[in-house]
Amino acid sequence: MQISGILKPEAVKVVTSASSKKRLLHDLGDLAHAAYGVSAPATVEALIERETLGPTGVGHGVALPHARLDEIDSVCGAFIVLEKPIDYSAVDRQPVDLVFALFAPQNAGVEHLKALALVSRTLRESSVCAKLRANRDPETLHTILTEAQAAQAA
Repeated sequence: MQISGILKPEAVKVVTSASSKKRLLHDLGDLAHAAYGVSAPATVEALIERETLGPTGVGHGVALPHARLDEIDSVCGAFIVLEKPIDYSAVDRQPVDLVFALFAPQNAGVEHLKALALVSRTLRESSVCAKLRANRDPETLHTILTEAQAAQAA
């Protein structure tokens, strides 16, 4: 599994005005709708439902929200860089500015977990996060994410 296989270039965005975690989840729903044609309200509802189980802010300014959706056939993702970090109730209590959301079919099984591990490994690299924070062009951000994995494999 590769990030390039789960993240379309059009599912990458820089958001200038997310003022809260809830607003961010709505932005993710809108982005998923635009890139994958899924229902934005159903996506937001699934993300919020997952967050009630425990926050997906993994630390160091990174959040990995994820949800299962009826409307998709394979794991896919959306990536947002926030110009202004927000409180996300992350495990380290630090504000979040890098958000990689994953969406999986209801019956995804281990594919969902493999994708989550892949994205988590990639965003655990401080050099990757520094490059992502230094860029505001969605195409460049997509390239950084997809090339980071290739560099890790080398």
